[in-house]
Amino acid sequence: MTPLTSSGGDTVLILAPRGRDAELIHQVLSHEGFQCTVVPDIASLRSSIDAGAATAIIAEEACKDHDIHQLQVWLSQQAAWSDFPFILLIPKITVSLTAGSSRRLKALGNAILLERPLNAQTLIRATASALRARRRQYEARSVLQMREQSERNLRESQDALRLLNETLEQRIQDRTRDLAQANDRLMNEIAERERIQQSLIQTQKMEAIGHLTGGIAHDFNNLLSIIQGNMDLILMLPVDDRIKRMATVARNATGRGAKLTGQLLAFSRSQQLDLKPTDMRQVLDGVKELIFSSLGSNIQVSFDFAEALPLVVADSNQIELAILNLAINARDAMPEGGTLTIQATIRRGSGSLPADEQFVVIGVKDSGGGINPAIIGKVFDPFFTTKGVGKGTGLGLSQVFGIAEQSGGTVTIASEVGRGTTVDIWLRRAPVTSISILDDTERADQISSGRRAKILVVEDEPDVRQFMVESLEILGYTVIEADHGEAGYQYLLRETPDLMITDFLMPGMTGAELVKKAAAHFPGLPMIIATGYADSVALEAAVDGGAVLRKPFRINELASTVRRALALHH
Repeated sequence: MTPLTSSGGDTVLILAPRGRDAELIHQVLSHEGFQCTVVPDIASLRSSIDAGAATAIIAEEACKDHDIHQLQVWLSQQAAWSDFPFILLIPKITVSLTAGSSRRLKALGNAILLERPLNAQTLIRATASALRARRRQYEARSVLQMREQSERNLRESQDALRLLNETLEQRIQDRTRDLAQANDRLMNEIAERERIQQSLIQTQKMEAIGHLTGGIAHDFNNLLSIIQGNMDLILMLPVDDRIKRMATVARNATGRGAKLTGQLLAFSRSQQLDLKPTDMRQVLDGVKELIFSSLGSNIQVSFDFAEALPLVVADSNQIELAILNLAINARDAMPEGGTLTIQATIRRGSGSLPADEQFVVIGVKDSGGGINPAIIGKVFDPFFTTKGVGKGTGLGLSQVFGIAEQSGGTVTIASEVGRGTTVDIWLRRAPVTSISILDDTERADQISSGRRAKILVVEDEPDVRQFMVESLEILGYTVIEADHGEAGYQYLLRETPDLMITDFLMPGMTGAELVKKAAAHFPGLPMIIATGYADSVALEAAVDGGAVLRKPFRINELASTVRRALALHH
């Protein structure tokens, strides 16, 4: 059944098919302001009620049993709030209703009976009463609809609350997981920031120490050059065995001092390495015997080399020293004995190294007690050591780090307390090129011996200059000396020697400036730079094809370097 609407629900339907009853009723009610509609039969009445009507006035003669039955079916399908009112026009009641009238009255349900002939006021009041009753039904409908809506809202709220309670635990878990992930990201960012800060501090520290050790090394190496050179000169004189023995002891001590200076320069990365293509298999084979003798019998040493190791860019002497330092550190970490494994593998770069390049990785692994995670970040710091007083300088790992960095690689360390430590030296693979090895003796034999070569020595330190002059004269050369760079340059303007040897760091005109001027005005002049310390980049730029003589040096090293320089320019 189509529900009624309050906007169209005040219509009065009139069904009186005989005579002028319908017309007269319509006139009376319309005159009183009622909205009336005349319908011809029960079927039309039903459709008009569905369209929206408040009451119906029906003449008894319009009702037939089958029609009333159809209307009764409709009435039985009304909503709970609806009880449609009828006004039934019947003949004058004498004693009681006939059986047919009683049946029809019962079928209509909510019906008001009006006897004919009709009184106009009675009809008007009955119609108004029926409309008021219908309007109250509309109000009840509104209340029911509001109640139903409230119940629906309540059910929806209850469903939402139940769903909220059911998903609360899961949402708490999801939120907790999101917060944990955010916290992890934050902690990772904090750790990364601290790592970068520590790296910056380490870089600044190493730079400051590099400047300090460089200055110390320059002066210290000059002193060592004087001591070691004069010991060499003493040993060349016809003195008794006791003096020779004391001179040998002093010269050996000088060598140890030079080694310490080299270590300082290595960890400060101020030392210029002799980098060239190097066969690490030969280097490792050469250091085996020294490692075996240094570690003792209670440590089992094994070597594991990959097949066909490529050449690497390295200074073989410094790499040997680095491997030996790591082996000695491993020995100290295993006082009761253990195993030491030295490996050589080929890996792709990782971390700060390019991933598209190959590196030869020298790994030194021990079975010692490991390193505490709290201090593992400090092991490459200079002078940091876990050994007792007098048992370590703290320069070993710093030197290894400096050597690897200068070689274009790096050093990594992994350790677990109680499980041992592994230190990996990453060395860059050398480019494929032809390698020629200079034989100083063969080249020196090619030098014309028709006259004595004239050598200009420029050195501001008097004792070092004296040693160099005397050594060169003993070797058979003619020597001219100058005590500063400008004096050496003025001599060059007067006469060109066969070779110039100059100190690198001098007051006034430095050795680098002197070499630059000499190369510009006297092309082809062989030159040697003697230095106890120099910045790697600055020294490389200053040499420009010349030779480098490291202080402190022995007479045989001076002789070899001079022969090589003269041989290359003849």
